[in-house]
Parts: sequence; structure tokens; C-alpha cells
Amino acid sequence: MRATIFHEPGKVTVEDRGTPAAGPGEIRLRVAAASLCASDIRVYKGEKHAAPGVVPGHEIAGVVDAAGEGVTGVAEGDRVVLCPILACGQCRFCQLGRRNRCVSRRTLGYDLDGGFAEWLRVPAEIVALGHVFPVPADLPLEIAALTEPSACVLNSLELCGVGPGSSLAIVGAGPMGLLHLIMARAAGAGPIIVSEPVAERREIAKRWGADLALDPARDDVLGAVRAATRGYGADAVVLSVGISSLVGGAIDLVRKQGVVNLFAGFPPGQAVPFDPNVIHYGEIVLSGSQNATSDQYRRTVALLRAVPHIDEVVTNRYGIERAPEAYASRLELNGLKSLVAFPGVDGR
Repeated sequence: MRATIFHEPGKVTVEDRGTPAAGPGEIRLRVAAASLCASDIRVYKGEKHAAPGVVPGHEIAGVVDAAGEGVTGVAEGDRVVLCPILACGQCRFCQLGRRNRCVSRRTLGYDLDGGFAEWLRVPAEIVALGHVFPVPADLPLEIAALTEPSACVLNSLELCGVGPGSSLAIVGAGPMGLLHLIMARAAGAGPIIVSEPVAERREIAKRWGADLALDPARDDVLGAVRAATRGYGADAVVLSVGISSLVGGAIDLVRKQGVVNLFAGFPPGQAVPFDPNVIHYGEIVLSGSQNATSDQYRRTVALLRAVPHIDEVVTNRYGIERAPEAYASRLELNGLKSLVAFPGVDGR
């Protein structure tokens, strides 16, 4: 089979690898689509670790074409998406249902082979944990591949308490910021204010339902957020870009007793200066969110059919031989989400 291989920061190639077989408790997935995450770009830039020689890709959808001995609940021909987390199932976080915080977690695409290949051997741990989710027949697998990032956004929005009538400020309108926008809008949030320096992305934000899409280099974002919220500030603020100098400004946008979520990952070793009295006297919750629970994955698969513009999030599609170009397009801010797609694999 053909597979994309991460060697070291700045080096990703496409090579021949043996087609895997499904061992006891495992399934083999014929990959239909795997999308590229901002975390994959951080690995490429040397800001995050992945094992040399690993196949990247943790945002995966495909069709089961082999099931190993002892597998139950998953059968050949099933259209599925994966939660890419291998969790111990025994630690405190796992017992609380928060396997994304497992103390010994491993993840497809970083620690074990992921979805940027024609086939994927899905480890028995993922199957046994129930991290293989069926895809409804009316949901294309290319859209289903967005389950993982969308589940991360659902986790973020639920952490922030965003629901009907919640005001939300989003700093950064890249793919994940825009996913926050359309999922929050689907949940009935509003007003939603987006701050984004790239004009093309501001226009997309307006078209996809932002009440305001502002240029931070030109517009008074703080004044606009306060004007839109009767002077209080936003109920929730999501920082969806990993630039540490923006943290203080994001805190300024939130109301007293509001929530600021540092959704994006940051380069290691960043220091963030801000006045702690703003947090103390404002009773502001400053948090982060990363990945999602298995229940959030389950609900996201059902939710994707109802999210407006979800079919427009992927703008760049590449066959396996051109997979390294997906990295280049994201580094150049060319379009939105990049996808490695395998035409003809849909299982319908």
C-alpha cells in the first residue's frame, strides 16, 4: 500500500508499506478520507512530538474491510469514524469518562500509525474501548472525517457553556475557529464576533453567520464586543490560534464570570503576561480544552448532518501521492481544511 511517512520536522514522504492484516481484536480500515490538523502542522514545524516513521493522520473515516478474531460490534462493510485515542481504561480520568486525559494515552498519527495511508490497522484497544463509531448512511465519509476536529470543538463549546443566546467571541478564523462559529450558530449562540486578520477568512465568517467579522489590525475589537453585549463582554471567548501574545487580549474580551478557552496549542515554553487581578476580581475562568470524550465523538457524528456549511470546511483535497502538499497548503494559509482522500471508498 501507499502511505505517508513522517520522518522528522520538515520531512514527510509517500512510500510503499506492507498492507496490514487485522489481528485478534483488531479491524482493518480501508481509509476513505483523513483530514490534516493544525497539530499535524505543529509536528511538521517541530513544535510537537510524533514518532519518527509514523503514518500521520488522526482525523479518519473509512470502511471496515476485515475484522480480526473476537471482534464484536463492528463488521466488514461498516462505514466508521475513529476516536484516535488509546486509553488505559483504568486511571481516574478514564473512570470519569475523560479518556482524552488518560495518564498513559497514546494517539493514532503520533504514537501509532494513522490515516494518511490506503489501509489502517486499528488497534484492539481502540476497538475494545468502543472508539469506532458508525457513520449514518446519508453522511459522506469526507464530511465524517471531520468528526474528530468537530468533537474537539463540541468539547470546547460545552466547556464554555455556549448554548442558545450565549455571546461568543472567536479569536482566529482558521478552520477550527470557523468550526466554532458554525457549531455555535447551530446551537443557537449569538451574537458571535470573530477577529481575524485575513480578509478572505473574514468574508467566510460573515457568510457563515458571524454577526461581526473584524480585522484586529484596523478595527476596535474590544469596543465592538462590548457594544454587541451591552457593555458586559462576551459570555465566552475562544482563542483558536496558538499565538501567546493574543492571550491577554482574549481575556479582555470576556465578561465577569465568563470563560476564556485556550483552544489552540502553542509552541513550547511560551510565557504569557497578564494581570492576575483581572481573573481574580472578574471571577473569570481561564481554561484550555484538548480533544474530546468518547460521548462527544458519538454525539458529533449525529450532529454533523445538522451543522450548516460543514460541507464547505474542506477546501483542498489531495490523493495519497500528493499528501505532502496538504502540509504546504496549510502553512501558506491556502484555503481552509486540507484532506487526503481516496476516491471510490465510501461503502454506500
